[in-house]
Amino acid sequence: MGILNATPDSFYEGSRTTTDRDVLQKASQMLEEGATILDIGGYSTRPDADTISIEEEINRVVPTIESIKKEFPKSVISIDTFRSEVARAAVEAGADLINDVSGGNLDKKMFETVATLKVPYILMHMRGTPQTMKTLTNYENIIADIMTYFQERIIKLKSLGVNDIILDLGFGFAKTIEQNYFLLKNLSVFENLDLPILVGISRKSMIYKRLDIPVSEALNGTTILNTIALQNGAKILRVHDVKEAMQTIKILSYLGKEKD
Repeated sequence: MGILNATPDSFYEGSRTTTDRDVLQKASQMLEEGATILDIGGYSTRPDADTISIEEEINRVVPTIESIKKEFPKSVISIDTFRSEVARAAVEAGADLINDVSGGNLDKKMFETVATLKVPYILMHMRGTPQTMKTLTNYENIIADIMTYFQERIIKLKSLGVNDIILDLGFGFAKTIEQNYFLLKNLSVFENLDLPILVGISRKSMIYKRLDIPVSEALNGTTILNTIALQNGAKILRVHDVKEAMQTIKILSYLGKEKD
């Protein structure tokens, strides 16, 4: 999954696209490098990100989706939003699945909207909002708490007829750096839920703060953690750097075949 942000303030400058030409150039590059999904976001969810209106978010993502679908009609697009109105507008514009960082917490109409639209749903774990999540990192048992969070929402989604669900532990969202690494180490526990796991750790602070480097130098660390994620059960990697992620997948796949 390649990250393509229609925002001026995403934490990694390399993922930002501000013109139609930028969008198509970036989309073309990611698809050529092997991306099977393009994740389009119009609202930065980095810590302390500015809030924007629903209208502004729609105005950012809908033209982006329409441009990509026109140029690359076979591309698969996910809309990265926690707002049901944005999700609906995006799917109507051509998006194929919904990637909700809030797990339905920030818009109570999201689950019903997903059910109505009949598209796959990425269910992520987060507490609070992008503006407050840094203060909400206290857990009694982080694995048990996230497992319960998923189980409750999976039951609700399935009761509405949503069965195509992907799980995302939400690395960096209401978690300390230490908690992020603990979850990555124990990622395979969540395979017990029998749903595909998406991991989004590309260039995040758990890498560049731990190594004391700028985000622009966090590619090597990203590749290392993506490797660990795949070995621990991840089925989708959400990344800024598609070529390097695909190389990681191909090498691990080759090793797996040799083992068999």
